[in-house]
Amino acid sequence: MPEGDCRPHDTPARTRALDTVTEAEVEALVRGICFKTGPPRTTGVELEWLVHEPGLPHKTVPTARLEAAYAALRALPLHSLITVEPGGQLELSSLPAPSLMECISAMRADLRVVRDALHSHQLTLSGFGADPWRPPARILHEPRYDAMESCFDRAGPSGRRMMCSTASVQICLDAGHEEPGPLGYARRWRLAHLLGPVLVAAFANSPLQDGRGTGWRSTRQAIWAGIAPGRSGAPPLDGEPRETWTRHALDAPVMCVRDLDDSAGQTAWPVPDGLTFRAWTRSKAPRAPTREDLDYHLTTLFPPVRPRGHLELRMVDAQPGEDGWIVPLAVTAALFDDPEAAETAYRAVKPLAERAGPPGSPAAPQSPLWLDAARHGPADAELREAAVACFAAAADALPRMGVSTDVRDAVVTYGAQYVARGRCPADDLLDALRHGGAPGPRPLDDTPHGSPHDTRHDTRHDTPGKDARR
Repeated sequence: MPEGDCRPHDTPARTRALDTVTEAEVEALVRGICFKTGPPRTTGVELEWLVHEPGLPHKTVPTARLEAAYAALRALPLHSLITVEPGGQLELSSLPAPSLMECISAMRADLRVVRDALHSHQLTLSGFGADPWRPPARILHEPRYDAMESCFDRAGPSGRRMMCSTASVQICLDAGHEEPGPLGYARRWRLAHLLGPVLVAAFANSPLQDGRGTGWRSTRQAIWAGIAPGRSGAPPLDGEPRETWTRHALDAPVMCVRDLDDSAGQTAWPVPDGLTFRAWTRSKAPRAPTREDLDYHLTTLFPPVRPRGHLELRMVDAQPGEDGWIVPLAVTAALFDDPEAAETAYRAVKPLAERAGPPGSPAAPQSPLWLDAARHGPADAELREAAVACFAAAADALPRMGVSTDVRDAVVTYGAQYVARGRCPADDLLDALRHGGAPGPRPLDDTPHGSPHDTRHDTRHDTPGKDARR
């Protein structure tokens, strides 16, 4: 998938494509770049949006119209990098900002410009974690996306849904100090994985697919859980983060082998079956891997938390409204970068580790805890309790971080309106559709499967992604 660059640190210059790498060199490279430590100073955000005609979110926009609009956007003087996802979703990736407020201000300004430009093309942006009505349809046809689709199709339809129909708020934070403590990189790595399901639940905003309820508050997260663990899963959390991530990355399957000689991008890329990057360095077939192959391989791994020098938190659904994305960004940044809030958050979410399952259980996002978060949202009592504590800690921290009153008020209002009541934006959409108050080509079932108000049957341990694939 196209990658925005809001990295808090620069990566080393890439070597020439013909510079091959050995297994030992790959291990050293990954171990050296996955966590770049130092005081947390910068913040970034990547916002993905669904694009459609105003008032017609269920209508497919012709590819030519999207391409014309996106060409115009690329000519705009923006601070953010604009990229397009395979299904036409628009992504804005901020530059690393020296403070949370500077990140928010820069992205707000860019979004105003982008929305005005899209308006002239009779298009608008919507924040949903997964497209509620339109089927997945790929508009980008390049060798890497052809290979990605072929790779995903081996495991079922979730991969195509992920590529073409999902959108998120991705939050980028520095890895943290080398030394132990609330802001140490090892603690922040663990906090990200324990806080992750709380964020999934609190901001779930994708309960529909093909115009009907899926049984999940976050269908987007269910889709990710339906992708092969080697591609979407997290590494074990019971070891040193650099070592566990390096082992995970090398033992993950290679998505494709790029054609180094095809500068025009016309040749199909081979899609090996079951070839790990470690095995590739040993076999050197179909050709020896290069440093650029390693860089590309790391971008084809989609765990909920991805170490790219900084930490990239990928579990939050795209949010409704023009400024809905600000609340998850502000809450998460406060819980990571304010030492007092980080300690409070860690104590609040630490008990959730028991619900991740015994040793050997599936890792996030396939673990029982993450699936419960995606299915039930904050209607899950334990997740709601942790979310309430985390929102309170974030609200206390934001003034210390110099955050403006309107952002602080937005966090407090969201906590009272949703989290404290065991609700999330997905519930608003379900309620509106149930009563005919939201646009959509087909009605929603009277009671969504897995709703906290539906006691007909407990679905919390159903197969991941089963309902989301209907």
